[in-house]
Amino acid sequence: MTRYPRDLRGHGPTPPNPHWPDGARVAVQFVLNYEEGGENCTLHGDAASEAFLSDIPGAAQWPGQRHWNMESMYEYGARAGFWRLHRLFTGAGIPLTIYGVATALARSPDQVQAMKDAGWEIASHGLKWVEHKDMPEDEERATIAEAVRLHTEVVGERPRGWYTGRCSSNTVRLVGEEGGFDYVSDTYDDDLPYWMEIGDRDQLIIPYTLEANDMRFATAPGWVTGDDFGRYLIDAFDTLHAEGAAGRPAMMTVGLHCRLVGRPGKIAGLKRFIDHVQAKGGAWCPRRIDIADHWAATHPHQRRERPSQMDKARFVDLYGGIFEHSPWIAERAHGLELGPAHDSAAGVHNALCRMFRTASADERLGVLTAHPDLAGKLAAAGELTAESTSEQASAGLDFLTDDERATFTRLNTDYVAKHGFPFIIAVRDHDKASILAAFQTRIGNDRDAEFDEACRQVERIAQVRLMDLFA
Repeated sequence: MTRYPRDLRGHGPTPPNPHWPDGARVAVQFVLNYEEGGENCTLHGDAASEAFLSDIPGAAQWPGQRHWNMESMYEYGARAGFWRLHRLFTGAGIPLTIYGVATALARSPDQVQAMKDAGWEIASHGLKWVEHKDMPEDEERATIAEAVRLHTEVVGERPRGWYTGRCSSNTVRLVGEEGGFDYVSDTYDDDLPYWMEIGDRDQLIIPYTLEANDMRFATAPGWVTGDDFGRYLIDAFDTLHAEGAAGRPAMMTVGLHCRLVGRPGKIAGLKRFIDHVQAKGGAWCPRRIDIADHWAATHPHQRRERPSQMDKARFVDLYGGIFEHSPWIAERAHGLELGPAHDSAAGVHNALCRMFRTASADERLGVLTAHPDLAGKLAAAGELTAESTSEQASAGLDFLTDDERATFTRLNTDYVAKHGFPFIIAVRDHDKASILAAFQTRIGNDRDAEFDEACRQVERIAQVRLMDLFA
């Protein structure tokens, strides 16, 4: 593998400011998963009963049989839990995003009408609440299309958001290829939305959560009391609120299920969290589609050339001169396991430096000797590379007095005679005086120590050049 598909960098060390409405420090978004009536059940044509996310300890599927207890727990979510949550959120004036399983929505017309009357977003949670991981790609594509068709028929409009939950490695790509979704949420990898390029489509991703989620009432380790859940949510909110006040606003998603937090002993912790958010202020509580619309308007995607996607010729053309007159470093770096994490100045620098560090001593010496003398004959003749010309000028080495030029000439001659390569220093980090001081100090080093220092300076010069290029 020479191209690594996973993105371990994301927004990087300086994520974009989302500029939430009214200067909110954190966007708190509540999702209610509506799955009741869409779960595994032999009545639905499934091979076995459901075994996931209920209050039955150690539940397992019953092949070929209905599981009456499991079914009744899911039914509690539709019959009682949904309405308890409906009263809580409409009373608090906070709109929800519903992740609605299409077949579950089709079996719950009263609940669908209540969602619509409340102005809640009804996003798609797939056709059925079943695993997608073993579906052949064509079958999953057809299932996504049928989910959209049935959802549109039941709700009256097509879904603009998608979350499978029990997804496959193909799901996000297939949903993006469907082409009609403003956002996809089958990831858990960030505190902010981001764009993903899927073919010709720029697909917005709004990450979901499995940790600020009531599903942990049904998993171990998990929540035992409503206060466990509420306390965790409050701590998460307070942390994000403080980060937002420090100039790094983010997003907090809370995942809910009718049959879980809809129970009276569990919902109390959720209510305390909502009270805390509203009392503290500084929060925006939108639907997910509102976040999607805001992000698309505030941070529209701009495609750019990515190092990890370049062919070798283009990669070498752009980065072959980063190490002075040494394109072989970029040629070798292109063969590394590059990925999205390398689509930045730091990423390319790391790849190039790996090839420089693992080169032979003679090859590294060749890189050192490719560097010009500081304020030397090449500079006087105007024969430096554009990068070296700019760098030397930044420290004032293009305007020297006759005495300064004589001093540099003498030091260059003595240094090369002793060490066998030019004096190299990242001049962007210095001024003329500090360069001369370093020159006079380092000329006295032994050859091995100075070789190592010169290599470090070469890497720093490459770093500065790449930062300029990416800027």
